[in-house]
Amino acid sequence: MEAINIIEGPVSFLDRNDVDTDQIIPKQFLKRVERTGFGEFLFYDWIRDGEIELAPNPILVSGHNFGSGSSREHAVWALAQFGFKAVVAPSYSDIFYSNCTKNGFLPVKLPHEDCQAIAAVGSCRIDLESQNVTWDGGNAGFEIDGEIKRRLLGGLDDIALTLADETLVEKFEAGPGGSYGPVTTSLP
Repeated sequence: MEAINIIEGPVSFLDRNDVDTDQIIPKQFLKRVERTGFGEFLFYDWIRDGEIELAPNPILVSGHNFGSGSSREHAVWALAQFGFKAVVAPSYSDIFYSNCTKNGFLPVKLPHEDCQAIAAVGSCRIDLESQNVTWDGGNAGFEIDGEIKRRLLGGLDDIALTLADETLVEKFEAGPGGSYGPVTTSLP
């Protein structure tokens, strides 16, 4: 996972509330076994029908309850593969928010008024280290869990976190703990 600190540049504005993951990446595109190739199908129905136009800018700004619906991780992959590195919205579904942070994609919660101001200006700068978003004519701080922030700043996904304790894993595997075999509840 790539480390995040500063994300800046033009924003794309999706002026909608309750954007669910089924709209972000429709179900018919979830058949891939790889984590690649989803960006071209981002908001497929809305774009194909001419309801919205989005440029692949570094930052997407949207409305309340972004990422609701099913827990598909593919939604984050599609956003990132389209070109976004962060999304700024007033609120998110909990599962979507977690999927973002576990995949090196930054979800920033800001009040609706700040999201509207950023969209009107058309660009902003997100500083994860200082937890601040700045735009022409304004700035706002945002909250993020300390451990999530550490992981994003360090580019640490779940695998990297496990490998950080590789010596403990090797010690366990070499000692008596590694020879127990599978644990089952169906023993006689």
